[in-house]
Amino acid sequence: RGGSNVMVMADCYTPAGEPIPTNTRAAAAEAFEKMPAEEPWFGIEQEYTLFKDGTPLGWPRSAARSMGPCVQLGYPGPQGPYYCSAGADVCFGRPISDDHMHACLYAGINISGTNAEVMPGQWEYQVGPCVGIDSGDHMWMSRYIMLRITEGHGVTVSWDPKPIPGDWNGAGCHTNYSTKSMREKDNAYETIMKPMLDNMAKKHMEHIALYGEGNDKRLTGAHETAPIDKFSYGVANRGASVRIPNETAKNGKGYFEDRRPASNIDPYVVTAKIFDTTVLDLNGKGAGKGGYAPKK
Repeated sequence: RGGSNVMVMADCYTPAGEPIPTNTRAAAAEAFEKMPAEEPWFGIEQEYTLFKDGTPLGWPRSAARSMGPCVQLGYPGPQGPYYCSAGADVCFGRPISDDHMHACLYAGINISGTNAEVMPGQWEYQVGPCVGIDSGDHMWMSRYIMLRITEGHGVTVSWDPKPIPGDWNGAGCHTNYSTKSMREKDNAYETIMKPMLDNMAKKHMEHIALYGEGNDKRLTGAHETAPIDKFSYGVANRGASVRIPNETAKNGKGYFEDRRPASNIDPYVVTAKIFDTTVLDLNGKGAGKGGYAPKK
């Protein structure tokens, strides 16, 4: 809105000064404060799906004869032409994506990119790099802004990780991650990152329990995902649980991408859990199983 208007995120506590049960920010902030010298960077890829009157944006109505590459009544053509697309027959929702990006930039959100996704009506934006707790703060505010933008366009946004069943891509929150040691130390891929990844393998199901509701419908081993019950990592492998970029493997240092988180994650929980498993736990400071989940 400009002028003297501001948006405020509330960090909620009881009258006794204890974090309320749903305040996952408090535990995450405490985790990042244990070893601040590691300077964890996060870049989160937020995927989402736009709906209009209960139908993904751009999908033909069941009574429609044809629309774009429609091959079946009520459904668009197969996936392929929609990813990073241009053109009104394959790209649905760009004004919403652009308005959201501009609003985030104006509000000071560290948004760094957008793109149309694999399923028609599905989009992504990226927030980061952010250091530690800033990642969750910027992600939650970006989601609020998305709700306001879609409201103005008369559409709704879904964070569901598998909004449409069948042969359609799900929606995730791929989380790109690095620490100061990973970024700067020579041969960090072998000496720092691989021990981190080994610990992530041991704690795979702990992570899955915190990586979003309904993620079992998305992590099937198809549609650029790894099976939910198996941990894997590989260089340039988009079908692995964790992808190691080519440049990281080539340079021996850098970052990796955890591809398991669902689009509906709590970013405080996920970023804290990744930092815990890869840094704190390996230094005897971990919070243990489920340490960042909302209190019951």
